[in-house]
Amino acid sequence: MNIFGAITSGLSSIGNVMHKSVNGLLGYEGLEVINPDGGEEDAQEEAKKGRWKQEDRDSYWKMMHKYIGSDVTSMVTLPVIIFEPMTMLQRMAEILEYADLLNKADECNDPYLKMVYATSWAVSIYFAYQRTWKPFNPILGETFEMTNHEGISFISEQVSHHPPMSCGHAENEHFMYDVTSKLRTKYLGNSLDVYPVGRTRVTLKKTGEVLDLVPPPTKVNNLIFGRTWLDSPGEMVMSNLMTGDKAVLYFHPCGWFGSGRYEVDGYVYNKDEEPKLLMTGKWNSSLSYQPCDMEGEPLPGTELKEVWRVADVPENDKFQYTYFAHKLNSFDTAPQKLLSSDSRLRPDRCALEQGNLSKAGVEKTRLEERQRAEKNHREATKQEFTPKWFQLTGEITSTPWGDMEIYEYNGKYAEYRMEVEASPSAADIDDKNLDFNPWQFEESQIRGA
Repeated sequence: MNIFGAITSGLSSIGNVMHKSVNGLLGYEGLEVINPDGGEEDAQEEAKKGRWKQEDRDSYWKMMHKYIGSDVTSMVTLPVIIFEPMTMLQRMAEILEYADLLNKADECNDPYLKMVYATSWAVSIYFAYQRTWKPFNPILGETFEMTNHEGISFISEQVSHHPPMSCGHAENEHFMYDVTSKLRTKYLGNSLDVYPVGRTRVTLKKTGEVLDLVPPPTKVNNLIFGRTWLDSPGEMVMSNLMTGDKAVLYFHPCGWFGSGRYEVDGYVYNKDEEPKLLMTGKWNSSLSYQPCDMEGEPLPGTELKEVWRVADVPENDKFQYTYFAHKLNSFDTAPQKLLSSDSRLRPDRCALEQGNLSKAGVEKTRLEERQRAEKNHREATKQEFTPKWFQLTGEITSTPWGDMEIYEYNGKYAEYRMEVEASPSAADIDDKNLDFNPWQFEESQIRGA
């Protein structure tokens, strides 16, 4: 039985009873008027954002209705108007905005509070993920690097084109974050179900504990007609593979008039499946925890303690970016001698960021056509693509949505960065790691744009 299966078989009865009571018990109601099925007024609001005009919607619907029921992860060419100026590789780094929670988890001696910190970190990304713009799919071999945040060195790489798969590795003095990501989708007409087939693990350096994350699926509502919005109903499970402790949080589905939207609650359990701490809050604002008894009720004399709160965000930002999301596109977070394959240098992304949709569309088409040509060439010459910073392990992991092969970080990126830092001049570094330039122009051309 896989990890998720073991958890759900052991906890489903107690978990289903408990998660229904926590938010009501602690007073989280939070109603927001929303029409889950969209409407004409919602469609007009979306058009004001520069997304869909009615004729665009009609044309797109004619093209897409034949894919209903299909996995459209890589089979459909999408119009650039629905994209944001960021790639999936950058999205993999965005979860590190609140990396201080992992620093605290590493420093924490209380095993259950440690799980609260780590699980709050996993929940924190959902505030950013409520953006409904689509990130660009990376091309094969594309990378993204990040420095200058919580002492972290981060590298991600697109390791497979079909199926699309991305890998990421982050590290500082407190933790390592490793992810192999592959999405599976089901297109339902005006909505899209997204299943996170992948593996996300955090290693805490102080104790060597490994935490394994299984996130809930996501549903994109009103994809073509109405106001697009996201929901992630279901369970998130964070497991400590060393101690057997686990956190199980339930993301409430959004009902009519917004009832239950954003709400998340659950418990930290010990290895014997006994609840120790309850967690509750809203994934778009804050999370708190409180000691509880064996029935999941708050212990007398205790109170809720806030563990995470969303940071201030820019007002009326065109793409609903956080300040951290803007930093991911900035060269302020780029290391010295940025890899030529970095997402910041991607021409369609850059054009969209500058507001030039026409150029963005042309560049996106050019990159997609070139990628198809390169794929055909590899097949004709019987060549296989080899990732530069990650390697295939041969390990297969089970997820609630299917099995997948696992890539691991090969350590070469850290060696390369040490070489760069030790050199008096970045220009002296051997360019053997920089020979892949998918964009066919230099970094200076983008920095000066």
